[in-house]
Amino acid sequence: MSASQCREHGVTPAQVAIHVRRKDWERVARAVYDTGQLSTGRHPLDHRRRRAAVLGLLAHPGAVATGTCALVLHGVQGAPQVVRPEVTFPDGTSRRDNPPVRLRRTPLERWVDVDGLACATVPDALAQAVPGLDRRHAVALMDSALHRRDLGLDELSEAHDRARTHRGVDRTHDWWAEADGRSESPAETWARLSCTAVGFPPDTLQLAVAGRDGRAFARVDLAWRLPDGAALLVEVDGRDVHSTPTAVYGDRDRQNRIVTRRTVVRRFTGRDAWLGRVGLEVADLLRAAGWRPNPLPPGAVFRLA
Repeated sequence: MSASQCREHGVTPAQVAIHVRRKDWERVARAVYDTGQLSTGRHPLDHRRRRAAVLGLLAHPGAVATGTCALVLHGVQGAPQVVRPEVTFPDGTSRRDNPPVRLRRTPLERWVDVDGLACATVPDALAQAVPGLDRRHAVALMDSALHRRDLGLDELSEAHDRARTHRGVDRTHDWWAEADGRSESPAETWARLSCTAVGFPPDTLQLAVAGRDGRAFARVDLAWRLPDGAALLVEVDGRDVHSTPTAVYGDRDRQNRIVTRRTVVRRFTGRDAWLGRVGLEVADLLRAAGWRPNPLPPGAVFRLA
């Protein structure tokens, strides 16, 4: 909450000082206070990221959220756990620094309103963010933006072009081509990247699996066709996907159905994906099977019988 918002709600500077002195509130930037009240319905990590994004806007009234902060406010998934607040003023002019907020001096020709907060567009935010990120977070953010249809492939290419003016972009050029909107969570992105890194890229993502009647009853996150006609099917648990008892029960039934003599099924956690365990185990399995790349066309269906 900013000092001006406090005044609007009838909280005087003296009362603010009392809250800070009692440690009920924390001064997180000049004239900005953390009241300690968590938003409901959000994962703590999402709240932490959003808090950082909003902090920048409160610290610099009239500014626009940029980079990773803008992506967080748009709802794009895949940002690091710790996000530094960052903003710019539309005209690119300088202002007095207000740590810990990063004040970019990049003029913006366009921005959008997201739930009452001024944000750089998703393409512009990616151009700003990717050069300063590591590969896994950068590709996860691009995957999420594509999956959510916040931008298309042409706009992603344009974002890459705009990123060329940013420091650090040279090491990221290959990453832009790795983006794939079929990945439905950051964990799936990390799993895919770990497999690619060891030389075993998936033959396809989100492979439909059909029973004897030809009707698809499941989709698996990553898949490889094996030389004997079987398939290696890999699933990666996202953070929230299987959290309710109903979801767990339904997923267990589906999991049982895809385990047959024609399938090798492996399931991993998001932590496994982040640590690179998916790629290592997949590599061992595929080497033993004598796998060779065999990309499947979009819309392919694997029949169990």
